[in-house]
Amino acid sequence: FLQVLNEKKLQEVDSLWKEFETPEKANKIVKLKHFEKFQDTTEALAASTALVEGKLSKNLKKILKKIVAKDAHEQLAVADAKLGGVIKEKLNLSCIHSPMVTELMRGIRSQIEGLITGLPSREMAAMCLGLAHSLSRYKLKFSPDKVDTMIIQAISLLDDLDKELNNYIMRCREWYGWHFPELGKIITDNLTYCKCVRKVGDRSNFASSDVSDILPEEIEEDVKAAAEISMGTEVSEEDINNIIHLCDQVIEISDFRTQLYDYLKNRMMAIAPNLTVMVGELVGARLIAHAGSLLNLAKHPASTVQLLGAEKALFRALKTKRDTPKFGLIYHASLVGQSNAKNKGKISRMLAAKTALTIRYDALGESTSAEMGAENRLKVETRLRLLEERGIRRISGTGKALAKTDKYQNKSEVKVFDPSGDSTLPVVSKKRKIQEVDEQDTEVAVKAKKFKAEMKEKAAVEDGEPVKKKKKKKDKEKQAEEEAVLSEELPSSPIIEVR
Repeated sequence: FLQVLNEKKLQEVDSLWKEFETPEKANKIVKLKHFEKFQDTTEALAASTALVEGKLSKNLKKILKKIVAKDAHEQLAVADAKLGGVIKEKLNLSCIHSPMVTELMRGIRSQIEGLITGLPSREMAAMCLGLAHSLSRYKLKFSPDKVDTMIIQAISLLDDLDKELNNYIMRCREWYGWHFPELGKIITDNLTYCKCVRKVGDRSNFASSDVSDILPEEIEEDVKAAAEISMGTEVSEEDINNIIHLCDQVIEISDFRTQLYDYLKNRMMAIAPNLTVMVGELVGARLIAHAGSLLNLAKHPASTVQLLGAEKALFRALKTKRDTPKFGLIYHASLVGQSNAKNKGKISRMLAAKTALTIRYDALGESTSAEMGAENRLKVETRLRLLEERGIRRISGTGKALAKTDKYQNKSEVKVFDPSGDSTLPVVSKKRKIQEVDEQDTEVAVKAKKFKAEMKEKAAVEDGEPVKKKKKKKDKEKQAEEEAVLSEELPSSPIIEVR
């Protein structure tokens, strides 16, 4: 414990480092008040672990009680705010934590050898190194389940085993197929095929051997019937022994793969339970292996988690200015597989967003339950159901009722070609065309009459005959009315008959 001598100089935080440039300057700022030595490395490790976790160790509690009894009015500068809260709660001692305290602690650490007398620098360095090694070793031993290196190695080995198994089984089927080709078509399961070949050997032994523990009765009868009429070639006993040895390898590797898968499943549930619930243990392990560690994966945003494993396709699309991929390793998750091809992009985007949350919760949270992952998975499943049902809902109305599908009835329609679409001229109706033609005909007839009348007048003028103008109908009517009026005004005279 060190006591501050000059508090005024602590106010200048930016220039506080200058006061700790030399041990002499540092002794003017702080002074050693109490020093307690650890008995051994184990005690030092226990005290350091408690400080790292923000807890109050027994030795520190005893020393603080002595200080509280002497200087209860003084403030205690603490580098860790969490530890200061624990001290204030248990010992009722006022603690301070600020940027000034951080700079002060940094200066004290730089001049610790000059402030604490009687400690050679070589011994101090050796003690610090030993404590650092012990603390690192303790952190590794503290939670072996949280070491994600085991997951990375396990998923890599699982992928390698799958490749080797495929090669071995393909070679075994092809090799034994020369001797008994019909067996490959009857038994489709690879492991059952290898077990059957290992137990029987030569195809002539199928008639006398019992394989009911490996095959069902129907398939066993088909195999025995095919063995009697097989078209395969004869092979030596040495060849059969080599094939049986290969089958042994396939069965052993298959058993080891099953055991490794169970180990990976348990380890994933221990390290990342929420991630396992969201996307499954295989996809989760591949995401962790691709990122390097669970903590590195937690630093990635949701968009990166969505495209992890499709980097080559992404950069090729950016280079050629085409559509970028919508999913990477997350495509193999069960939720993406359940959706339609149309909705895979939407579901993978939403699943990546929820997966990023669960990864951060697993990597940085203290809880080991998988409740958060189950809740987020339920949300994604609900969204998937809504997207799937949207296609068969009514467009109009409330949208809640499902569309009723009517019975299909075939209606044959005979369509006639419409020639009006061939012409680019504006379409005119037939009525309008007839009216236009009639008007044109009447105009032509009137013009022809006028022309004939003009020709007659010209001919009459040339001959010297007076031209008789046609009286119009209106003029005739006026003349008739005038004559009728005159006849009424005149007195009626007696008629004299002359003989």
